[in-house]
Amino acid sequence: MSLLFKGRPQGASDSRVGIVQTILMVCVAHVRQGLSSLGELWRQPAASIMTVAVLGLSITLPSTLYILVKNTEKISAGWEQASEISLFLKQGTNAASSQQLLTRLKTWPEIESVTYIPADDALKEFQQLSGLGDAMAYLEANPLPDVVLVTPAEKFVTPAAAQRLLEKLKKQREVDVGKLDIEWLERLYGLLDIARELVTLIGGLLFISVVLIIGNTIRLNILNKKDEILVMKLVGATDAFIHRPFLYTGFWYGLLGGLIAWMAVIIILWWMDSSIQAFASLYQKEFNITGLTGTALFTMLGLSVALGLVGSLISVQRHVREIEPK
Repeated sequence: MSLLFKGRPQGASDSRVGIVQTILMVCVAHVRQGLSSLGELWRQPAASIMTVAVLGLSITLPSTLYILVKNTEKISAGWEQASEISLFLKQGTNAASSQQLLTRLKTWPEIESVTYIPADDALKEFQQLSGLGDAMAYLEANPLPDVVLVTPAEKFVTPAAAQRLLEKLKKQREVDVGKLDIEWLERLYGLLDIARELVTLIGGLLFISVVLIIGNTIRLNILNKKDEILVMKLVGATDAFIHRPFLYTGFWYGLLGGLIAWMAVIIILWWMDSSIQAFASLYQKEFNITGLTGTALFTMLGLSVALGLVGSLISVQRHVREIEPK
């Protein structure tokens, strides 16, 4: 019990309060303390802006890298050709047997699409691309076999899954040889794995730095209000009541930092768009970089707010507890 209220009759403050009124009072108290903590930031604009800017820029880097990795995976829509399996059919396989093979393969869940290229069409394409049309006329027979191009489903484009599918396709009676550029596919996914791990590592380190920055800022606020905290404890204020303003400060730091990070990511993607378009034009392709979706935006803001709350909670739990009236 507070020292100021020692000896006061216990029943003097007893009153019956309804549940609805209690909930309303709690909500009003939270709103008041939340707005009060926001006002504290407003009254110290220079320090608040610097802290929020540091937090926003710390979150910007991993967010930008994450979006770039996601867009790289989007480009991999064309990389599915890297996992395309070429099946060369045995010589003498008639059209009926080829159609039976196509019908069977289309029912496999591992396969997204199947394309049949007859030997005659393959020879014509080779003549056009190789420039050896006149020389090919001297051939007595078409040396090229019928080819079936198999595109694995999205869940089976990884190197291991594509390799298992290739071994399964080779066992078909109509297939003579199956080819898959597995080394290129492994290099491709290896680079993506490195990029994901790099984003995770950098993001983790920067998120820890955000927690430390907010924790140190809240610690300074607690020390500046040491006398106020002592008075509040003397008059019987609960720990939750004392902690809430500092927790709301961490909340506002996280929210404002997340908004700054969101705007910074938009500016960075806009700045890079022209360079990316110029690079894509070298391959005669159009590519529109995908920015932050609504889900990604709320995830960024939620993560930023969570980091702010964690940093403020750690600082409050440690430093407010040390301030006790003697």
